Amino acid sequence: MQDYLSDILNRLSLEGTLYFRTSFTEPWGVCVPSYENVARFHYVHKGDCIVSVKGTDKRVHLSQGDLILVPHGASHTLTCRMTEPNDALELDEVLAQTGYDGTGPLVFGGMEPAHDSQLICGHFSIAPGSKHVLFERLPPLIHIRGYGADVGDWLETTLRVIGSEAGNDTLGGDIIALKVSEAIFAQAIRRCIQLSSDQDNTLSGFADPNISRALNAFHKDPTHQWTIESLAQESALSRTSFACRFSEKLGLTPMRYVTSWRIQLARNALLTNNASVAEAASHAGYSSEAAFSRVFKKEMGVSPAKYREGNQ
Repeated sequence: MQDYLSDILNRLSLEGTLYFRTSFTEPWGVCVPSYENVARFHYVHKGDCIVSVKGTDKRVHLSQGDLILVPHGASHTLTCRMTEPNDALELDEVLAQTGYDGTGPLVFGGMEPAHDSQLICGHFSIAPGSKHVLFERLPPLIHIRGYGADVGDWLETTLRVIGSEAGNDTLGGDIIALKVSEAIFAQAIRRCIQLSSDQDNTLSGFADPNISRALNAFHKDPTHQWTIESLAQESALSRTSFACRFSEKLGLTPMRYVTSWRIQLARNALLTNNASVAEAASHAGYSSEAAFSRVFKKEMGVSPAKYREGNQ
């Protein structure tokens, strides 16, 4: 059975693209611009760095083995201990100065090679229009200390593979780096959910064992005619307890969650499978095309037909 997180990541057209490795020597500082529908990650393979994300007052120190994820694509700066964020150069300027062509590491900085910071940096694009409450609730940044060691030997090996394949002109290197970087993203989100289980935050509902059982059942068969009662049965809670816990922890009702995800399935069918409106309705579990169209327009702002026309 596919779990709910795997289903969400698969359906939202997640694509990983590794864009560079670095060799930064002090003093150095790089400002990464903001992008829509993009999540970024930086893994410290060697050395350290300081990350500041626009819109937050936190400055996060990354040590060797640490991972940071900027899930909403916000502008952020990567600096050494000697450089203030305001002194960091824009990424485009750094690329122009270094003449970086995408092969090998991005070498940049001053004349202090003894303090070399080697990062593995990547981004994940999400199809425009894709949405899910899990992504919306992710914090501006996710910092996981000792990432490779924390989740096991397989990830340490994966990161070594990425580090060796990224930016090298070798057969199949790009696709290998792309696929394993997607695994890093999924692991980071899973770890974030696990860490939230003991906290009172907007992700804790996804770590709740009863709610997770209901989510897994729904994502396994989203076109089933789910009700609060049937979802509660899957969760091993009473109808009232389940509905209250779900709404309290996730910030929306169970049936609102069901509707929102079904419309995402329909949106995906319209755009990627070139489905008709009737086919998209069936794909999302609606027997009535008219009822489906009403719900779709309420959710997406336009009719299914107009949505498809405007995104072709």
